[in-house]
Amino acid sequence: MTKVRSIRRSGGDAPGDDLRSHLHFSETGQIWLHEHQMLLVHAEAQASLRRELIDTLGMSRAQGLFTRMGYASGVRDAELGRRRAQETNDLDAFMTGPRLHTLEGMVHVTRVKLELDRAVGTFYGEFFWESSWEGQWHRHFYGTHAEPVCWTQIGYVSGYASAFMGRPVLFKEVECSGSGDARCRIVGKPVEEWPEEDAAQYAAIFTREPIADQLLDLQTQVVELRATIGEKEKLPSDMVGSSSGFRAAYELLQQAAGSQIAVLLQGETGVGKELFARTLHEKGPRRGEPFVAVNCAAIPLELMEAELFGVEKGAYTGALSSRPGRFERAHGGTLFLDEIGDLPLPAQAKLLRVLQEGELERLGDQRTRKVNVRLVAATNVELSERVKEGRFRSDLFYRLNGYPIRIPPLRERKEDVALLAKAFLAKYAATNGKKLRGFTDKAKRTLLAYAWPGNVRELQNIIERGVILAPSGGRIEVNHLFSSHGDDQQGGFRVDPNGDLSPGTPAAGRELCEAVLNGVMTLDEAEAMLLETAVDRARGNLSSASRMLGLTRPQLAYRLKRLHQLAAPDAAAPGSPSPDEPPDEP
Repeated sequence: MTKVRSIRRSGGDAPGDDLRSHLHFSETGQIWLHEHQMLLVHAEAQASLRRELIDTLGMSRAQGLFTRMGYASGVRDAELGRRRAQETNDLDAFMTGPRLHTLEGMVHVTRVKLELDRAVGTFYGEFFWESSWEGQWHRHFYGTHAEPVCWTQIGYVSGYASAFMGRPVLFKEVECSGSGDARCRIVGKPVEEWPEEDAAQYAAIFTREPIADQLLDLQTQVVELRATIGEKEKLPSDMVGSSSGFRAAYELLQQAAGSQIAVLLQGETGVGKELFARTLHEKGPRRGEPFVAVNCAAIPLELMEAELFGVEKGAYTGALSSRPGRFERAHGGTLFLDEIGDLPLPAQAKLLRVLQEGELERLGDQRTRKVNVRLVAATNVELSERVKEGRFRSDLFYRLNGYPIRIPPLRERKEDVALLAKAFLAKYAATNGKKLRGFTDKAKRTLLAYAWPGNVRELQNIIERGVILAPSGGRIEVNHLFSSHGDDQQGGFRVDPNGDLSPGTPAAGRELCEAVLNGVMTLDEAEAMLLETAVDRARGNLSSASRMLGLTRPQLAYRLKRLHQLAAPDAAAPGSPSPDEPPDEP
């Protein structure tokens, strides 16, 4: 605790300002500073990596690399500083950065002079650095250096000040412990206030070195060559995904695009079946002809035949004029029948005839009309089960099922979540006229942890919500994406401190209560199910299982023993307390 207190005093300003409340050590192995994931690493290991990069890249390139790395870290920490500026004055808010720099173990910071006005854009800062890890280790490996060597730290403070002020601010190390000085001293002010040669020197450091550009160019060439060798066509702009399941579905679609075979798209609601159908149409020879989409579940049964095949005037009450159906409107192009499992049996018979003969009759008409249509159907149910139930014609099923394409749900495409989220962020940021800097680390973790029962459509809607709620110029946080309290009727959930999603009060919980109250199962059976599930999840570790349930280990062991005795008097639960050991709770 002594070290923490010294950290709080390091800035010399607001001793009651406790930044530790923003630091969270998760039992699952993550360290969080606000919503950004941190790492706790050995200084010697970091110093060894620094030495290896210097020896590999050379002093100049390594300086640029570490300065840019520190700059990125400072920009991230500035988000917390700007947030705190809403609660206190700019000077105290700015000192959040130096305190964080100390808290993160980089260097002990003491303020010498600080003048700033964010509204006007003026800035001048002067600080002492003591116990600089970077200066100490550089001198350890290379001896006293002629130039300042605290590259990561100078990048950090420059990035922090620039992001906090909203304009480029450059810090320069005028004294450095790695150069033989007793301590480091830094001075910072806007870039244009520095001599031109200083500004140019530091601008060069913040520019990527040619070797990095060359490596990126080579990597791009390798990717292009691999794509050429594999004869894999680039995905359309609105098709996003790299997972094996998605690529397999897309490859099937690509192979079917040039033919006229009827395609059946299978997948849960929201996986993007209509997008696949449109892509199939655009990649085929009918791309210049109409694409007509019909949701079979959205049309009343009594109007289904008229909508699909057309109707003649007077065919039924209300048919005041003749009009073509969706098949005729799609002539020469593609007709997409979504939720085809909800198509009524009479319409299924006519649909089969159209597929086999290429002709139809309007409702109330005896004249046969030729149509040339590519049919693409989609369903979120098992049509084979509908056939067994007598709700779907077997001959139509076999005709449609000749070329099925299964589109995997989003929970099976975890590697695509980040790609889709990034694409939706760009789309909705442009639509809403916002400039956003992406997602916080915790928001990214939560997006990956969520099961996405609504699939891509749900992700799309949640990202749009996040874009609307996030402040312009900032990042999307967890609370912008998910509310902390869910609606029980909608499968509510909550976000825990690690960014994981946990169910709120799910419908399954209410069903369990009803089962006990209605006599379907006993309270002992419900308790046994809960305890055994916890033990299974903890892989037999009673201490871990007891923590899940909010019990002590003896309490859990006692309950397990009691339940096993009820089921079989001679049985005993593993880990049961001895007769001499009374349970914590009788």
